Amino acid sequence: MRRAPNYTNATLLSLLVNLLWLFSLVWVVAGFGAVLLLAVVLNLAISRLERRLRDNDGYSRG
Repeated sequence: MRRAPNYTNATLLSLLVNLLWLFSLVWVVAGFGAVLLLAVVLNLAISRLERRLRDNDGYSRG
């Protein structure tokens, strides 16, 4: 059986592109303060997810 292809880089690049247009749209509609607030909220959400996965041994770091 063949190994599945690794799409990590393509996925991360797509995420970057989507975040850029989303931040640009929010900036145009609601201003730079809203972009900063959205960035902080996303950072907190990612940190909580990482902590929860680490506490549940969902993945090993390093």
